[in-house]
Amino acid sequence: MSLRLRAPIVLPCDPTCSVLRDAVVDVDAGGRITHCGPRASAPPSSAPVRELTGILLPGLVNAHAHSPMTLLRGLGGDLPLVRWLTEVIWPAEAKLAPADIHTGMVLGSLEMLRAGVTTSAEMYFHGEEVVRAVLDTGARLVLAPAVIDAPGWDWRAQLAATSAWIDADGLRFGPGQRIEVGYGPHSGYMLSPAALGEVGAAARERGALVQVHVSESLPEDVAQRESHGSMAALMDRAELFGGRVLAAHSVHLSDEDIAVFARRGVGVAHCPGSNMKLASGIARVGDLRAAGVALGLGTDGPASNDDLDLWEDMRLAGLLSRVSTLDSTALGAADLLLMATRGSAAALSRDDIGVLAPGAWADLVHVGVDDPAFAGGLDVSDEQLLSNLVWAAGSRTVRDVWVAGDVVVSEGAPVRVSWDEALGASRKAVAGLV
Repeated sequence: MSLRLRAPIVLPCDPTCSVLRDAVVDVDAGGRITHCGPRASAPPSSAPVRELTGILLPGLVNAHAHSPMTLLRGLGGDLPLVRWLTEVIWPAEAKLAPADIHTGMVLGSLEMLRAGVTTSAEMYFHGEEVVRAVLDTGARLVLAPAVIDAPGWDWRAQLAATSAWIDADGLRFGPGQRIEVGYGPHSGYMLSPAALGEVGAAARERGALVQVHVSESLPEDVAQRESHGSMAALMDRAELFGGRVLAAHSVHLSDEDIAVFARRGVGVAHCPGSNMKLASGIARVGDLRAAGVALGLGTDGPASNDDLDLWEDMRLAGLLSRVSTLDSTALGAADLLLMATRGSAAALSRDDIGVLAPGAWADLVHVGVDDPAFAGGLDVSDEQLLSNLVWAAGSRTVRDVWVAGDVVVSEGAPVRVSWDEALGASRKAVAGLV
């Protein structure tokens, strides 16, 4: 059914990060926004009205995650990236059954929804289980089934299976087009240039998104520069680029690499929490923004962050940018909020999420203001309001969440899947893995 939401503060996350006071958002029966603006100039509506007491904003968009790894949280937490992967994570993942992946994704999806993250871009295997989990919770998913060339993995079969899936179901499907399927070539060190080229060609043929790890760690980057100039140069020559591409991490980029990204329209998922935890380095956020590269925020997997709270990564992105440049104005509150919403959407080549605008999906978050973060209430300047929201409030203030106009979190509690049941199933699965 159609709906009108009225709130004292609405943040549409337009390019200027406007702050609308006493505003409404209208949602049609199909789950899309038809109007967002001040109440005084809103069109007549016979839809039911829900009065909210806090701030209404778009659902956050997690531009890079491996959320089924909730089951692996805490494993090898003090190891560097390569050892963490090869000695701990990959052997543990080999033990995961499809049902485990569904269980881990349900828990991860609920964790994100409770934090106001309505869309996550996931790279994982057994993609059908990831989809099933997200449809259970009611969230939105941009899935990249993994394509890996390693013992026990057949990258050609993985590539063919993803292409067949898209050809059968289309790029987007499910209620409110909640599911998008693309391609997940793991990285340039897990696939040959020829394989990367085949993935890129298949994706461009279908208009599908490619999600790939790029220049995450220094040892990886040094090795690739010795052999190929850089990872970005390798992928460009291999013709992975040219369509819709999201490069996760992208920590160790040269000026030439950034220019390649800008020229080829490659989006970047900045993952500050994971990059810090694994001592991977600090991405060149300011230079990427200056070059016009679409830049979003990602948590990475919950085994390397170790949570799926994008509010935390907003703060970390701002703090890292400021301390690495010694410039307290490097990223402001408005910049960070836009990076976690419309910026992440743009990095995923999407314009129908991450904003409150006519035609966009009604993926909405209601933030409560009965919290010390809003000690001055809502009658403060726009600048102070955004500062309190981004720097002080965080996920604890999320009260209600809608996806495609459907309520999926009410008063902080998931409504489609029991939190206690999801946590119990995860603990049982972890005990089985141990």
